[in-house]
Amino acid sequence: LRVLDASWYPPQERNARQEFKERHIPGASFFDIEECRDQSSPYDFMLPSESHFADYVGRLGVSNDTHVVVYDGDALGTFYAPRAWWMFRAFGHKQVSVLNGGFKNWVKEGHPVTAEVSQPTPGTFKARLNTTLLKTFEEMMQNVGSLQFQVVDSRPEGRFRGTELDQGNGGLESGHIPGAVNIPFHSFLSETGHEKSIEEIQEIFRKKNIDLSKPLAATCRKGVTACHIALAAYLCGKRDVAVYDGSWSEWFHRAPARYKVSE
Repeated sequence: LRVLDASWYPPQERNARQEFKERHIPGASFFDIEECRDQSSPYDFMLPSESHFADYVGRLGVSNDTHVVVYDGDALGTFYAPRAWWMFRAFGHKQVSVLNGGFKNWVKEGHPVTAEVSQPTPGTFKARLNTTLLKTFEEMMQNVGSLQFQVVDSRPEGRFRGTELDQGNGGLESGHIPGAVNIPFHSFLSETGHEKSIEEIQEIFRKKNIDLSKPLAATCRKGVTACHIALAAYLCGKRDVAVYDGSWSEWFHRAPARYKVSE
């Protein structure tokens, strides 16, 4: 078992690596989403190459037979951990879990924390990209006309509808991909920061007319909270939700104006 802290915060708000050094789950390693990504892409947090991922997680002591548990320290309970969970799955790793309730609840329940840095024995990880879990810009463009798969956008409603400004950098305006359905990712989290029950999650999808027996892709701003959609569907038994890695950051810059729906 390898435990990974996949926290990330806006630099002006919190320092994830520093917080990890001060306290973390005993034996955990820091999974740096800034390092484990495609550094050459103009878009944030895009998937790295197979070899980059394999090399990076191998250094964290992860082999193909390791059970990986990811968590983060976000105040919501879980924010970035599902992204790390999905990355492992996208690279062919099946034994990966998200710590329900995150570090916030781990501490609240009185479990041990440490500042001690463990040095894991390096592992050998072979990565093979599972393209069924990934959508490209071209596939998303094609789908606007063909509607071969359902699309769920996990951003807040105002950003999705185009009524609220996008606060981030990158000159993005708000709006969404034609045909996408909005389910803000925090809908799946309880007030305590745990995942809601399977029945509640199924009801959320049902209310939005999302059929979990049919193909589904998730999108957001930069491919992070979309992974909450994939995780929620996974808990309901749907294991094949694809994530549009470039998400709105890429779509806004590349899609023709008529393919950007905004109020």
